Amino acid sequence: QVQLVESGGGLVQAGGSLRLSCAASGRTFNTYTMGWFRQAPGKEREFVACTSRADEGTRYKDSMKGRFTISRDNAKNTGYLQMNSLKPEDTGVYYCALSSFYRSMNIGDYHTWGQGTQVTVSS
Repeated sequence: QVQLVESGGGLVQAGGSLRLSCAASGRTFNTYTMGWFRQAPGKEREFVACTSRADEGTRYKDSMKGRFTISRDNAKNTGYLQMNSLKPEDTGVYYCALSSFYRSMNIGDYHTWGQGTQVTVSS
């Protein structure tokens, strides 16, 4: 069973950038859709972006389009989320997750989750 570990979070000023990484163990990473979700304090976990297993099709929540870019390198068993023009409302714990469904935006379709990495955007 594949396991995921997120990294790359931290403290950044508004307008800055961060690149999150999702390192996967095992050899099944490339068989799943990979998604990024985030959870702000006191809020429900929400969809951020996802990419198909071959990285040919990506989806983004509208509020992230143009600022966030999801990608994956299956040869390295690693996924990424490049975040630019960060805003204070982007603050939260960011999770990498895997789904057997093609480009799903539904939390319930994701079966494997990392522990999350904290992103804090200051004003």
